[in-house]
Amino acid sequence: MGRKTKIVLIIMSFLIFCVQSVLAAGHTPAKGEAFPNITLPVPEKASEMDYLGVTGKGSLMISQIKADLVILEIFSMYCPYCQKEAPNINELYNMIEKRPDIKDRIKIIGIGAGNTPFEVDVFRNQYNIQFPLFSDESFSVHKTVGEVRTPYFFVIKKNADGTNILVYSKVGSIQDPSQFLELIIKECDLK
Repeated sequence: MGRKTKIVLIIMSFLIFCVQSVLAAGHTPAKGEAFPNITLPVPEKASEMDYLGVTGKGSLMISQIKADLVILEIFSMYCPYCQKEAPNINELYNMIEKRPDIKDRIKIIGIGAGNTPFEVDVFRNQYNIQFPLFSDESFSVHKTVGEVRTPYFFVIKKNADGTNILVYSKVGSIQDPSQFLELIIKECDLK
C-alpha cells in the first residue's frame, strides 16, 4: 500500500469518526420544538421542593414543576463562563422572586453537566445560588439536549396538555437579566 493510499485511508477514517460522533450526539431542540421531558431527582431540601411545587421522593419531570415557564441552565462547575454568569442568573432569580405577577409562573433550575453532587454543591455555595441545581454526573441530560456547550439556556413553556415547547435556546450569557426577563415575558405572552 502506497503512502498516499495510507494518508487517504487515515483521513477517511477520521471523517467517518467525526460524522459518527455528530450523529451519536442528541439533537439540540430549537425554538418551537418539543423539549424532552427529562427526569430529575426530587430535591432533598424542603425549600427547593416548595420552590418547584413538588412533593415526595424519587424523581420528577420538568412537566411536574409548578410553573408556566422553566428556565434551564446547563452549566459546569469547571466552566469559567458559567462562573462569570452566576451573578447574572442570581440577579434574574431575585428579579423574578420580587415580582408577584410572575413569581409563581417562572422557575429556574440548573443542571451540572458531568458534575457530581459534591461539585454541584461547591458551585451552589461558591456563587450563592438560591434556585435548585441538579447533578448530571453521567451526562445523560447533557446528551439528551444535544451535548451543548456551557453555559446554555433553555426556556421551556409548559402547555396545558403536559407538553413542553422550547421558546428560547442559546449558548452563552443572558447578558442583561432585566432585558432577558422582559424578552421571555413578551415571547411567552405572560401578562
